[in-house]
Amino acid sequence: MKFELKVAQHASVVTLPIRMFMAHTPTYRAALVDYIDRGHTRLVIDMQHLEYIDSSGLSVLISARNQALNYQGNIVLLSPSPAVRSLIELTRLHHIFEIFETEALALDFLRHSSIVEESDFDKRVIADLAS
Repeated sequence: MKFELKVAQHASVVTLPIRMFMAHTPTYRAALVDYIDRGHTRLVIDMQHLEYIDSSGLSVLISARNQALNYQGNIVLLSPSPAVRSLIELTRLHHIFEIFETEALALDFLRHSSIVEESDFDKRVIADLAS
């Protein structure tokens, strides 16, 4: 995982590895939460190189989003592959994450977005994933 601060846009781009699965998720979760706790609360999660993600990998994204929301931040997704996008849609996470195809659009959205609050729908989607 690579973290790149975009100072002019007041956001960061986090590039995910090729695979995110259970064996690595504690490390990824800790890294993302620590990064957010250090004040980087507006993140673009770059999924361009991500070929495989399992449910534990998706839970890392949800944990990071929840942590960012605690600081009035936001997380958006960038360029998931068709297979990854299908999983995101199957799990209904596309209802709680904005998805962009270009980094410029994602950064522009974060720069102009207001504080995101978790809706009741978000809570139901997340609860469904946990069960």
